Amino acid sequence: MQTITTKYSNNGSPRITATSTNGGRSFVSYPHELSGAQAHWQAAHKLAQKLGWTGTMQAGSLKDGYVFVFLDSADQFTIGA
Repeated sequence: MQTITTKYSNNGSPRITATSTNGGRSFVSYPHELSGAQAHWQAAHKLAQKLGWTGTMQAGSLKDGYVFVFLDSADQFTIGA
């Protein structure tokens, strides 16, 4: 399963860092025209394109950012019933 985590930082200029499970990394200047979640999605999408990853991404929020998971049919679970 492939994942990307994103984190906002502001060390002089606001940006979002996206990091993959295999150590890939990219940065985007914070796009103020987007909402917080959309800005993080944009950073994750940029890194996924850079790595050549395709598929369905599901996101969840963390304390200081977001995690994006690429779902395969084998990775999908149903809880409850």
